[in-house]
Amino acid sequence: MFAIVINLLNLVFPIFLTPFFFFILGLVSLGSIGRSLGVRRAYVKLLVKIFEFGRKTIEAEGKWNIHTPPLTSENKVESNGTSVISREDLILVPDPEQNYLGNNNLEVPQEKDDEGGLPRRPSFETLKKGFHLSDCLDYIKTGVEAIIEDQVTSRFEAEELKSWNLLTRTNRQYEFISWKLSFIWVTGFFIRYFFLLPMRVLICFFGVLWLTFCTAIVGYIPEGAFKRWTNRKVSVLCFNILSSALSSVVTYHNPQNRPKKGICVANHTSPIDVLVLMCDNSYSLIGQRHGGFLGILQRALARASPHIWFERSEVKDRETVAARLREHVSVEHNPPILIFPEGTCINNTSVMQFKKGSFEVGSVVYPVAIKYDPKFGDAFWNSSRYSMMQYLYMMMTSWAIVAEVWYLPPMTQEEGETAIDFANRVKRVIAKQGGLVDLMWDGQLKRMRAKKEWMEKQQEEFSKRLKVE
Repeated sequence: MFAIVINLLNLVFPIFLTPFFFFILGLVSLGSIGRSLGVRRAYVKLLVKIFEFGRKTIEAEGKWNIHTPPLTSENKVESNGTSVISREDLILVPDPEQNYLGNNNLEVPQEKDDEGGLPRRPSFETLKKGFHLSDCLDYIKTGVEAIIEDQVTSRFEAEELKSWNLLTRTNRQYEFISWKLSFIWVTGFFIRYFFLLPMRVLICFFGVLWLTFCTAIVGYIPEGAFKRWTNRKVSVLCFNILSSALSSVVTYHNPQNRPKKGICVANHTSPIDVLVLMCDNSYSLIGQRHGGFLGILQRALARASPHIWFERSEVKDRETVAARLREHVSVEHNPPILIFPEGTCINNTSVMQFKKGSFEVGSVVYPVAIKYDPKFGDAFWNSSRYSMMQYLYMMMTSWAIVAEVWYLPPMTQEEGETAIDFANRVKRVIAKQGGLVDLMWDGQLKRMRAKKEWMEKQQEEFSKRLKVE
């Protein structure tokens, strides 16, 4: 039996080897001149028609109520289609002093602050009165609402889809709907697992080898303008080949704002964010040294251009990180350094707290907003649930990766503006452009408990509410 399988492979392999060789040659040739045949975009358009047929079929069978409740003060619907409990009376934010309307998306009564600045939620200072036991009910109500549905936990789960995309990676469960839809699903299953998956794995393997080879050659070129030009061309070419392994279709807006130097900051959904951005520009990367597959890519990239890799013991040393950043941006011809200030992956619905370290360097900041279309494949990486290899497997068995990228005008820290305020201003711009919910919570809450000082600030704020005789 084993001999029969070997003979069959020996017969089939040469048949597919030649077409695959010409396919790879075509990818390299088209990528080197920045052209595309438009096959992936046509493929995505076909998928849209299939999904629309599926939506109509589900609606006709009455298997899924697609109507969402209307917007009211009691039920606000966010961009990901989930309802959020109204918390107009009280929100336990990390820092009560940051409780401005610009930092959240809730419609609440407005009042001007003492300096006539941003409108803010009525503060406890304006509600001073004698203590009554019923005053504690606000906190009890808010606590119960947070237990039922808080603003953080839902950001680390797969984004809810408006209609089924014929994949299984979703929060909804499906039963038999119709024979037509079942046939399409089975056909799609065989296409994804027996055609797209093997082809994507081969393209990824070739792309990594090609990246390693090209960056090694660039590494031998003497420092200068020619090396920087060559590195940019090689980087864009290699990452475009790697993007083919995911059938990615990316649309870039406002190319006149494309980062040229300094620091580029973007919202973070998955490791694919780097791939999506590197397909259009050359960046320096910053991060922890890794082993395995990521380690191979890190060493390959470091040969051709300056990147900042830290040992595990150095990552938490803020002074070391800041010094390396300043050193990098001080060199005029270094590529812009790409940073994800959230520090963790968020599920493509929101932007969470930006760490201030990237905004203390004093360099020009280029904001970039990334928004994925979850219909074709959920790009979010839940690192606490899936390993890197599991995640890549799910990406390669998805239909495609479709994303929109917006380059926003460069921003600089204003006079008298703190690094935290600057980070919040950049975050707000990114969230608005990408249609994402702007949250002030630290994304690391998925791994740690709330900080003690946050609770102390709430106690202090509550004490201001009480009249002192």
